Amino acid sequence: MLSTNTALFYTVVLGAVIFLCRFLPFVIFGENINKEKINTEQKQNKMKAFLEFVEATVPAVAMTVLAVNALAAQSKEALTVQPPDLAGIIPLGSAALVTAVLHFWKRNALVSIFGGTALYMFLITII
Repeated sequence: MLSTNTALFYTVVLGAVIFLCRFLPFVIFGENINKEKINTEQKQNKMKAFLEFVEATVPAVAMTVLAVNALAAQSKEALTVQPPDLAGIIPLGSAALVTAVLHFWKRNALVSIFGGTALYMFLITII
C-alpha cells in the first residue's frame, strides 16, 4: 500500500499532467489578437487541417496499439507454458481474424469489435 506522501505526490503529478493536456492545446492553437486578419485565417486553416488529420488517424492508431498489446500478451502467456497451450491460441487467432474481416467488410468498429468478442467468448467456452 502506498504511503500518504507517495499517494499525494502521484495525485499532484497526475493532476499537473491532466491540466497540461487540457491547457496546452489552447496555448498552441490560440489566436494572437495582434496579428493581421490574413495570418489568422491561414493559421485557422492550418489548425483545421491538423485537427482533421488527428481526428482521422488517432482512433485507428489507438485501437491498433490496444489490439497488438492484447494479442501479444495473450500469445506470450499461451506459448510460454509447456507444452504450448494451443487451445488458448486458436480462439485468440480466430477472433482476431474475424474482427479484421468484419471491419474491412462492414467498416463499422462496433460490429467488428462485438463480432470478434462474441466469437472469442463462444470459442473459449466450447474449447
